Amino acid sequence: MQFLVIQRILGLLLIIFSSTLLPPMLVELIYQNGEIKPFLHAFNAIVLTGFMLYLPVKNKKNELRLRDGFLVVVLLWFVLGLAGGLPLYLSGINDISLTDAMFESISGLTTTGATVIVGLDNLPNSILFYRMELQWLGGMGIIVLAVAVLPMLGVGGMQLYRAETPGPVKDTKLTPRITETAKALWYIYLGLTVSCALAYWVAGMTLFDAISHAFTTVAIGGFSTHDASIGFFNSSTIELIAIVFMLAAGANFALHFVALRNRTFKPYLKDSEFKTYILILSVVSVITVSYLLLNHTFGSPYESVIEGLFHVISIGTTTGFTTAEYYSWPGFLPVLLIYVSFVGGCAGSTGGGMKVIRVLLLLKQGSRELKRLIHPSAQFVVKIGKKPLPDSVIEAVWGFFAAYFAISALMILLLLAAGLDQVTAFSAVAACLNNLGPGLGDVSQNYSALNDFSKWLLCLAMLLGRLEVFTLLVLFTPGFWRK
Repeated sequence: MQFLVIQRILGLLLIIFSSTLLPPMLVELIYQNGEIKPFLHAFNAIVLTGFMLYLPVKNKKNELRLRDGFLVVVLLWFVLGLAGGLPLYLSGINDISLTDAMFESISGLTTTGATVIVGLDNLPNSILFYRMELQWLGGMGIIVLAVAVLPMLGVGGMQLYRAETPGPVKDTKLTPRITETAKALWYIYLGLTVSCALAYWVAGMTLFDAISHAFTTVAIGGFSTHDASIGFFNSSTIELIAIVFMLAAGANFALHFVALRNRTFKPYLKDSEFKTYILILSVVSVITVSYLLLNHTFGSPYESVIEGLFHVISIGTTTGFTTAEYYSWPGFLPVLLIYVSFVGGCAGSTGGGMKVIRVLLLLKQGSRELKRLIHPSAQFVVKIGKKPLPDSVIEAVWGFFAAYFAISALMILLLLAAGLDQVTAFSAVAACLNNLGPGLGDVSQNYSALNDFSKWLLCLAMLLGRLEVFTLLVLFTPGFWRK
């Protein structure tokens, strides 16, 4: 393990991260409704720590190995989670505790959207913008950004890219050079963000709200500048815009790249994962809207259609925006929506959950096992589209599935032991592990009522979900540390 090289990279990335405190300072200079000192003090502390880590080892530029890449990614998400909470803690908003500041920061960077802060409508614009900015940076991943703009790192970019990007197959590059691949992803990400902000602005949001919500829509984060979330605006036009961009952000960004490069929609129509993604959300939308109509939950059929569709897309893509109290909807609907979040977005998207491709592979593998029962001697191959997949990928998906639900079960038991009720414990773990945000029971609106132990445990759940379990778990295996 090349610890000095890892120290150099962490130092560099902390220096980069300190620059994220400059935009909130600019917002404060514009609006002048808060204090600039918390951001200034946090900036000084973070940049100083970064230089202290970097300068002693600035000449250590050996090529990263795969194991080094995993350690860098995990350490970075932990370190940035702590550093990101520093300005919130120093601001003293709502007498925020250290635990709450770290929870909010990790929730932001992992694009979970679970919040412990209430009274958002009365907070300074700088704090509101900073929370949204954290989600925007976490959406595509600060490491992919670093690989895109800092080839001077002098390390194996592919090792960081493989450890950071979601999905079961991580060796696919859009361009021959990994830095060009990362840049292509960020150009698409930035393009979607600008388009979303302009659409929100035209639809009636203020410029500040439009930019802020564009950050969290495209990041599939779910933070808002208002306690009522998107419901604050009471606009079906804004909800429809959010639906379009949440769907786009939940799709594989490689599809957007190929479609833009070739100027055709054919990549979407040919991609098995994307078609499954749309099918799942469509079926759940039909069920949800039909049930809302049958129970007369809303005053008009139009409202039932818009609200049902919005919440299915928001929760299904693990964004977490709300416009109504979906947790009080009739029958099985709240639990159904939580279940859909386990599927989440596509691989290579900003969405959370297990990813559609894994669920599709599980279904295909289950179908193959049924066929084997009928024809024991026959050979069946699992394919995605027309491409056969090696058994190693199928085995990795089964391993991921087993680990995901084993961790879920263990964390639910620990929350129950900490005093939470069953509904709250189940939904909190599901919402944090799937990087969703809003849950049921005591966490339907915010997480402020939870005790510190539960919050730290859920921070771990968010990180496990964002790093797709194995990236973090592999560090606890003895073989990882052997020379």
